[in-house]
Amino acid sequence: MGVREGFEELYGAAPEGVWAAPGRVNLIGEYTDFNEGFVMPLALPHTAVAAVSRRDDGVLRLHSADIEGPVVELHVDGLEPLTNTSWAAYPAGVVWALRAAGHAVAGADVHLASTVPTGAGLSSSAALEVVTALALNDLYELGLTGPELARIAQRAENDFVGVPCGIMDQTASACCTDGHALHLDCRDLTIRQVPFDLAAQGLSLLVVDTRVKHALGDGAYAERREGCEEGARVLGVSHLRDVAYEGLDAALARLSDERVRRYVRHVVSDDHRVERVIGLLDAGDVRGIGPVLTEGHASLRDDLRISCDELDLVVATANSAGALGSRMTGGGFGGSAIVLVEAADVDTVTKAVSEAFAAAGYTAPRVFPAVPSAGARRLS
Repeated sequence: MGVREGFEELYGAAPEGVWAAPGRVNLIGEYTDFNEGFVMPLALPHTAVAAVSRRDDGVLRLHSADIEGPVVELHVDGLEPLTNTSWAAYPAGVVWALRAAGHAVAGADVHLASTVPTGAGLSSSAALEVVTALALNDLYELGLTGPELARIAQRAENDFVGVPCGIMDQTASACCTDGHALHLDCRDLTIRQVPFDLAAQGLSLLVVDTRVKHALGDGAYAERREGCEEGARVLGVSHLRDVAYEGLDAALARLSDERVRRYVRHVVSDDHRVERVIGLLDAGDVRGIGPVLTEGHASLRDDLRISCDELDLVVATANSAGALGSRMTGGGFGGSAIVLVEAADVDTVTKAVSEAFAAAGYTAPRVFPAVPSAGARRLS
């Protein structure tokens, strides 16, 4: 059953419209967004889809086709941050954030369904937030731009749900375009669409979902963010974005805390890796980004220490089987890796990774191509 039909069955009337917002994979630039650095995500074909109608009585009704349970009924005047730990906190947080920003959202009926894998580091939560924000923006004629909707969605996740994420995931979901990666400056939120047509180059970017579930609310993400902020304080800058790559060794020598030193080294070097990837893509050398991806994984594994055995196995196995480069992507502690391969080698690499997981006794991974896709949009 589609979301439109599901909405009608739940609420007894047709929705005013249907919207979609995608998940994302991040090509390069991890844990750099909250340091006001650079990231380079691309939208996936997998989306959260929402059928929505306005209400004028202050009632917010939420339902997910993917989660067992009845319609969640809330009152917009009673939305309080950090009080809801269910999936409904994400769309409810968007309503709260819109109202907190002065937008007169008086209620809504919402029915959601998503094909974005949850817990895989592919921003399923951002997709829920952005699709809700876009639908309400259209229905209430708020006139917000894609970057503004991303800010609303980020505030929902930071302040209402309580996850201290950066702006990347929501901006990718709101602003990506088909056939491109998004170069985002997380300081001023300027964006550049970078052509990334892998098929035309005879290449494929695989996502390998390890099926190891991560939960960023468990404090590990917040601990690393705090460590980055401590590094910036000691170095006398507002954010690690301001530490020049050329001066990294000198900066590291000023840090006495080994943990903070590792975090700073990762962030500054990953910002530099984003710039290197941009340069390679602008020069038409897509294959050249492979080694930069692998280098990024080593930094995430050794300096940030957010990888896991399954992710490391994907990278080592894929590269040994002929991949051009691989790295974990997303928040870490499970989730997914990306693998850049020649199109002719997709089956060989996929088979090698699957066999390695079987030999290690791990759950079989889910492997699919990351086709650079469109951002949030109205479907009907």
